[in-house]
Amino acid sequence: MCKKKGQGRPLHKPSLQPRGAGELGGGTSPMASSPTTTSSCIPWNVGADDGKKEKQSKKCELIGYEALPEWLKDNEFIHGYYRCEWPMKETILSIFSIHNETLNVWHLIGFLLFLCLTIFTAMVIPRDGNNNSSWSSSGSRAAYWGDLVEMANMTVALRHEALAACFLLPPSAAAEAGLSEDGQQIPTSCPPNTSSSHVHHGIQIQIRQRLHLQDTNGTATDALVVAGEPVTRWPLFAYLAGAMVCLLTSSACHLILCHSERTAYVTLRLDYAGIAALIVTSFYPLAYYSFLCAPSLQRLYMGSITALGAAAATVSLVPAFQAPELRPLRAALFSCMGASGVVPIAHKLVIYGGTAPGAVASAAYEALMGALYGLGVVVYAARVPERWAPGRFDLVGHSHQLFHLFVVAGAYAHYLAGVEYLKWRDVDKC
Repeated sequence: MCKKKGQGRPLHKPSLQPRGAGELGGGTSPMASSPTTTSSCIPWNVGADDGKKEKQSKKCELIGYEALPEWLKDNEFIHGYYRCEWPMKETILSIFSIHNETLNVWHLIGFLLFLCLTIFTAMVIPRDGNNNSSWSSSGSRAAYWGDLVEMANMTVALRHEALAACFLLPPSAAAEAGLSEDGQQIPTSCPPNTSSSHVHHGIQIQIRQRLHLQDTNGTATDALVVAGEPVTRWPLFAYLAGAMVCLLTSSACHLILCHSERTAYVTLRLDYAGIAALIVTSFYPLAYYSFLCAPSLQRLYMGSITALGAAAATVSLVPAFQAPELRPLRAALFSCMGASGVVPIAHKLVIYGGTAPGAVASAAYEALMGALYGLGVVVYAARVPERWAPGRFDLVGHSHQLFHLFVVAGAYAHYLAGVEYLKWRDVDKC
């Protein structure tokens, strides 16, 4: 809602600077002392001397906490730089201006990060999972496939050398080598007392050196790994989608929430739904890959978290859930959802902790994720550091901005856990 201020020339110069504001972030903002302002959008009319219809314009400015309507008040320790009831166009364009939500809006960068991770996972991460060397090689995938082709060519050369040598053997030695009387069967090896054995051994050494394989007992190493089907990737892609939904809805909420009370009502619920989506999909790689050999446990854990997430999203639709005094309850609800992941992680370690390095590595990343999320929730609920210096962190450094940083960092740690799951299950299937 905008207050009309008369006709003719503009009453104020257009500016996005807060009225009465001092230095940025310095002490208590003087904007809090303007309780008479009820809207930050003030229209003025521009007249035309030729009698044409006057056109109305609007100027949007930033206001203090005390001037906000009740539905827009959330954190009394942030004193200024608020947008209030701006037109939708100006609200959207404010993504490029300075206000107390600017950095909250621009955790949209986290969305772009996870979009890039999705593309990377689909196009770069190897899908020939049975060859574990492809995960740890510092070379490119082209070099990796070149090694395989060269290995195959060397193996063919080995068989041809063995065949040529064994054709020169006496009948008894040829029979020992596995060569049929008509000479059509290709031998796989020659007796060790033949002159071709040094050729056979030399090519074996070249193969081992090329593939960085070691053979300590002097026996032939089977360097050819039969490639099998890689483990399905959908649980990890589901998680990446959940992370992108969460970050995108959160950024949109912070950008346009100030437009109107109705907009705030809708976007806040989308924000909570996005948080629930992130938490629920975080369980999918954990439950699916950890219990790949126990489908009943897969269904139990994945079904339970999905139901819990749906319940949390439903509760968040209740209007009273938005009240500022329920901030700790909101934090506790979503924290409990995330903390329930301790159960399948502990279960995984009980089963595989001593036998599967991938289970331990993924659990380490999941522990890091939990620590980052937990720290972010504590900062968000306690409203620090702005509680210690009200008005000083209005633009940069307040609790909600720090919360978003912890969320993006924790989500990335969980992605790394997902990569560990792929490395583990591509090699070690049921």
